[in-house]
Amino acid sequence: MRVTSLFPAALLCVVLGAGGVLSGSWGAQAQQATTPTATDSTHSPSSALSQSDIAKMLPATDMGAGAAQANHPHLPPASDSPATPFDAASIPANPLAPQADAIGAKSCVACHAQENMQASHTLHVASFRAGAANSGPQAACESCHGPGSEHAKDPTAPGLIIAFTHDAKTSPQVQAGVCLACHAGGARQHWIGSIHQNRGLSCTDCHNPMARLSPEGVLAKSSINEVCATCHQDIRAKFNRRSHMPLPEGQMACTDCHNPHGSITKPLLKTDTVNETCYTCHAEKRGPFLFEHAPVRANCLNCHDAHGSNQQTLLVAPIPMLCQQCHTMTLHPNDLQSAAGLGTGPHPDERLIGRGCLTCHSNIHGSNNPSGPKFHK
Repeated sequence: MRVTSLFPAALLCVVLGAGGVLSGSWGAQAQQATTPTATDSTHSPSSALSQSDIAKMLPATDMGAGAAQANHPHLPPASDSPATPFDAASIPANPLAPQADAIGAKSCVACHAQENMQASHTLHVASFRAGAANSGPQAACESCHGPGSEHAKDPTAPGLIIAFTHDAKTSPQVQAGVCLACHAGGARQHWIGSIHQNRGLSCTDCHNPMARLSPEGVLAKSSINEVCATCHQDIRAKFNRRSHMPLPEGQMACTDCHNPHGSITKPLLKTDTVNETCYTCHAEKRGPFLFEHAPVRANCLNCHDAHGSNQQTLLVAPIPMLCQQCHTMTLHPNDLQSAAGLGTGPHPDERLIGRGCLTCHSNIHGSNNPSGPKFHK
């Protein structure tokens, strides 16, 4: 029995010894090979790899490491670069607690364990902690909520910490100022004076940086459209009409046309005019045309409801009633079309039933045809 039990152990030692010999010979061959294989990684422990070996295995990047650093000696060494821009995050002042001092994130977590658990995986807290080497122990919590010494002494007193809720003692201006300390400029350059800022909204009315509720944008709801519909329920209802923009189908979002952080236009458009916004998708309506239709050039909203309509092609009124708001049937039979001429009316009229004016004036947005001043072609 002893011989039988020792035989497998002896056989295993022989196999391991042979494996070591093979590993050594294979490692010599790997130095001459151009590309590593799975066998190389199996028989070469990671602890034996030097930094130069790792640099050879990894592809060159555009962040100043490896071969890219050698090709561009003017780039700063990667080790000397700051980890994140959050290193320089300063502690905002709380107007309601001007004498408060920073106490460090560990003190906050001692009471706010649930908030710490929810926020630890978020982008903001992870970035603040990555830069904690330069910004100090107050990183994460107090970088947004301000110094917490007064709040720690009296946790129930409102206003001793910067709170990001709509009914908090902290004013929306202070809340937005904290966010704009890092997120100023860019799409938010027109926030001051915008309709949302004037209505007393703060950033956290639309965003929630303490939890991941959306794939991107740290939104307070799962999508941009749901966030906007929280207040703009009348606009959201228009997308349920017969003719509507493809927002319910998920093919567009409110921010495709609007900038909720402010713009130079009253409806917060991303472009200078309504027409320029429409042309981003409807380029065929841009022109230039030899024969232009004045209401079309002035504003697309003269004829269309951009969110949704019960008429065809987002029209604000059925044809020909829409056309008759400007045209008095000149050179046509001198009678106004009305609901009485519909197919269900007492006096059906083929001119009204057969798509009305667009039956002949098909290029109503403009025409480049020499015979097109009436937009026939």
